[in-house]
Amino acid sequence: MKRLLVLWDIDGTLIDDGGRCQAIYPRAFERLTGTPARHRVATAGRTEPDIMAELFARHGAEPVEPGRVTAELVTQLRRLAPELRAAGRVLPGAVEALRALGRQPAAAQSVLTGNLRANAALKLRLFGLAGYLDPGIGAYGDDARERAALVPVARRRAAAAHGHEFDADGTVLIGDTPRDVWAARVGGARVIAVASGASSTAVLREAGADAVLADLRDTTALLHAVQALRPAARSAG
Repeated sequence: MKRLLVLWDIDGTLIDDGGRCQAIYPRAFERLTGTPARHRVATAGRTEPDIMAELFARHGAEPVEPGRVTAELVTQLRRLAPELRAAGRVLPGAVEALRALGRQPAAAQSVLTGNLRANAALKLRLFGLAGYLDPGIGAYGDDARERAALVPVARRRAAAAHGHEFDADGTVLIGDTPRDVWAARVGGARVIAVASGASSTAVLREAGADAVLADLRDTTALLHAVQALRPAARSAG
């Protein structure tokens, strides 16, 4: 029986997009409003609807119906896919980490990502990672605008799939930004932060991560970090 829910962030944790994916937001904005985007907004650790909402607000544009925004973001990423595949890469140690956790009989693995579900699926397919994760028990940018609200979504889906609850101690989020740490803290999960993106180990520790790794290269260190967060391991220590 699965007793541990592991939720992976995608961008900056499992893959490096080579700086390409930020282009889809101004492109989508222009298609939806007919006006070029003059301002840039921060994207790290945010949901795609939240990014677009700030773009509309900063330009004084009227909000666009969410279904249209979603459709345009999906279209723009599909158009970008060949460039993304050429410029991007799977981050070192990611495949080995996914495989190692996949061999743990108690662990179920999915994603908790600000990407829309269709965009998350495309990225995982492009980089050969889809087979390691159960997309049906994850949570995505189309599920909630605030990242912290995604944690209970994933926990509910995993509970429905596996027939029992995953509490905060039985849920581990792995991500690379302070927003990932915040989402876990507010949403109800333990969190392992990986300094494989733009945030340093010091920043991630200060944000309150339960454990911080420099990257995913040391699979043993990751497994130890996950195990140390389990209630049985903490009580034994």
